[in-house]
Amino acid sequence: MITVALTAAPVYAEQEVNIYSFRQPFLIQPILDDFTAQTGIKTNVVFAKSGLIERVQREGKHARADLVLTSNFSDLMQLESLDLTQPIRSEVVSNNVPAAFRDPEGDWVALTKRVRNVYSSKERLGALPNLRYEDLAAPEYKGKICTRSGKHPYNVGLVASMIAHHGEAATKTWLQGVKANLARTPQGNDRGQVKAVKEGLCDLALGNSYYYGNMLEDPEQQSWAAAVNINFPNQQDRGAHMNVSGVVMTKYAKNAENALKLVEFLTENKAQSMYASVNKEYPVKPDVAVSALVASWGEFKEDSLPLSEISKYRPQALKLLDEVKFDL
Repeated sequence: MITVALTAAPVYAEQEVNIYSFRQPFLIQPILDDFTAQTGIKTNVVFAKSGLIERVQREGKHARADLVLTSNFSDLMQLESLDLTQPIRSEVVSNNVPAAFRDPEGDWVALTKRVRNVYSSKERLGALPNLRYEDLAAPEYKGKICTRSGKHPYNVGLVASMIAHHGEAATKTWLQGVKANLARTPQGNDRGQVKAVKEGLCDLALGNSYYYGNMLEDPEQQSWAAAVNINFPNQQDRGAHMNVSGVVMTKYAKNAENALKLVEFLTENKAQSMYASVNKEYPVKPDVAVSALVASWGEFKEDSLPLSEISKYRPQALKLLDEVKFDL
């Protein structure tokens, strides 16, 4: 028995997958533990809020990471543009994740979705079920809008989607209108905008859906969330703009086979439910139910334009934000 254990141990140790993660450990570790329990493949995670893309680039052919888990779509695009990825080719993944949330060449796969919502003051505006992103430039909202920096990836994605639907000229005019309607210079994060609505500094705020859920469960921020309605824009036409978290397989992954198994696992029902629920997001796999909290916000129509199409307009979005001096 002792001899068998000693000879078997090195074989087991070789079964691993190395992950660089922008997502906080508490969001993913329970899922990774379940993966290891089912497959025997050990997961090694390096977490950081920033710098991981530069690290993958610096390591080059000596890359230590097999996968990179991102917290937003912008990081997926950057990894792809720097030629740091290899295609994820899997029938399992293709069956689980709709084409709109996968790179056409397989260079990235979305794992969870979130909405770019517009929050409105319950006291001063009430719910706005017919609101459109386009309406944020309407004169009636002059001095009533709060948002974080226009150049934050979440807002760049929204502006890119506007270009995709309306063209560059119309989007520039829209951005000028939104800027004219700002209650203050863009600043802070998404939660800070909801706080500003609660404090009466503005009546409307842009923010991702999962922040609403997180605020509802934070004793110090529950009053902020309670002061607003969560609105899903453009329900009468194209649907609400979506952003995602996702995963790439690194170009020089040493454990590509194990990494592919993990990606497949992350797109299956149990992991999708766990991954989305813990951060108040939406699963990308269509038949997986959302958490009770997220479901309480109601059903909605999402923009069906593929993210790969919207991403083409990110450079133009940044250019327009500079031209209108949105953050100044």
